[in-house]
Amino acid sequence: MTDFITHRWKQVEERAYFGDKTMSGCKITRRATGRVEKRREQRATPGWGPINYLRSTPRIMTTEKIQEHITNQNPKSHMFEDPKDKPENLLNSKRPIRVFTETNHSQGEAPALGRNPGSPTIQLIEKQQGTKILFRKFSKTNWSVDIHPLNKSLVTDSKWKRIDETQEKRRSFLQEFCKKYSGVSHPQSNVFHMVSRIYVEDKHKILYCEVPKAGCSNWKRILMVLNGLAPSVDNISHDAVHYGKHLKKLDSFDLKGIYSRLNTYTKAVFVRDPMERLVSAFRDKFEHPNSYYHPVFGKAIIKKYRPNAFEEALNNGSGVKFKEFIHYLLDSHRPVGMDIHWEKVSKLCYPCLIHYDFVGKFETLEEDANYFLQLIGAPKELKFPNFKDRHSSDKRTNAQVVGQYLKDLTRTERQLIYDFYYLDYLMFNYTTPFL
Repeated sequence: MTDFITHRWKQVEERAYFGDKTMSGCKITRRATGRVEKRREQRATPGWGPINYLRSTPRIMTTEKIQEHITNQNPKSHMFEDPKDKPENLLNSKRPIRVFTETNHSQGEAPALGRNPGSPTIQLIEKQQGTKILFRKFSKTNWSVDIHPLNKSLVTDSKWKRIDETQEKRRSFLQEFCKKYSGVSHPQSNVFHMVSRIYVEDKHKILYCEVPKAGCSNWKRILMVLNGLAPSVDNISHDAVHYGKHLKKLDSFDLKGIYSRLNTYTKAVFVRDPMERLVSAFRDKFEHPNSYYHPVFGKAIIKKYRPNAFEEALNNGSGVKFKEFIHYLLDSHRPVGMDIHWEKVSKLCYPCLIHYDFVGKFETLEEDANYFLQLIGAPKELKFPNFKDRHSSDKRTNAQVVGQYLKDLTRTERQLIYDFYYLDYLMFNYTTPFL
């Protein structure tokens, strides 16, 4: 009897410990590997519910709600544990797969793990404390969204005049939107997360924020050529672009390095119509063999959203239908987290907190990109490639293709997709032809 009481008391203590130590919004889950890890719960956006309770939401959000979305974003995008791990190799490796979600680094006090003044532990704590001071100083910096004129001294050809006028309109539109809705609020997300999708090219002083399915593969090829890592864009493979360690990201620098580059480098972001980007991501990841997305996302999606699924589909995760994918996207309790290929641009690049000097669009990708290359003084012979990175025999995703995928969705589901990407539609002045 005594042993039983002792056992129960230990269970109570463990629950109390985890209840005190676990951050709000997190819960302890036991993975298949037997490890205990923290997983941040998916929080339902006000007005949303599980897919079984789909209902329309108002198209017009209040100023306060839009401001809340802009200034209090915490990205939760699936990433690989080690950048060198290719998706194809993850499932074939002998070590367990760990798919995890990005969360903010804690800025709390460092624990007193040691008392020896010269010990590595004390030195590490002192270094962490110094970083925290710099972080607090960085966080209080005025994140201005005022437009700074682009340096056009290197543009000598008059043919770029029309594109330049379009570019100025885009920048001005985004600036006015951010001034109206973001106010003077300081960023609440961790700085390193905010810049984690930004690639750095120091020679030409460029910062490029990667938006998957908006020409990012060819942009990385351009950056590799500008860095002197390749003579041309033609022979750079897909694997070298996405899984090589050739390019630096802004979050690899310390806070001083991040801040100085944000203030002095030319910052560019290229975006795409949210619905087209979503369909493009689905076609790429679920309609072709994929040793990562099928077993990780496909199996979970089929299990939750397909009644009476066949055993084969449950085992390999292949054959996800677009409607099932949309049910996963709109579910506030997704069986797996978000992925950068269909995450919102507002959560990938923070365009109202980081001032982008150049706003390109996938719909005018080549001319926008080549004008940008003129602005930064790239070699004359370097042109933005127009080849399709993968699945070259497939028709490019355009409005006609998107219409074919959306015809099986209800009007409510289409409306909810629009609501999901609401900020992206507003920030970049996209229309909604699919509603």
